[in-house]
Amino acid sequence: MPGVSSRGRGRRTINEINMVPFIDVMLVLLIIFMVTAPLITPSLIDLPTVGRGNKPPDRKLEVVVGKDEKLVLKSGDDSRNLSLAELAASVVAAQAGQPPNSVAVVISADRSVKYETVVMVMDTLQKAGVQRVGLSVQVVR
Repeated sequence: MPGVSSRGRGRRTINEINMVPFIDVMLVLLIIFMVTAPLITPSLIDLPTVGRGNKPPDRKLEVVVGKDEKLVLKSGDDSRNLSLAELAASVVAAQAGQPPNSVAVVISADRSVKYETVVMVMDTLQKAGVQRVGLSVQVVR
């Protein structure tokens, strides 16, 4: 029942929120969280480490994605313009006869190229079964 205040002639109700039940609920929740927090074990995430690879690749193929999203496959002194469909076959042919994981493919892209294009190149190489694919980055100092 709301509190009643008698002031002067009439009786007036006091419109205030009763804070006691609210405080009781908050204290109970606080105690529950304090008790259960130590019982929750955080999950461990296995993050990759930064460092040098075990063995550098014997050969390196470089796929360059230009500003106009044209692909160039560089192998040593040889460079060829390719379409996305021809890229996988050319990389697999260049890796043929080599020991597994001895030929690495490095993707270099211009800064203005859409990220989607680089992902499409990586996806194409992955579907073709290429094992070692890396991204070339420029270190800003």
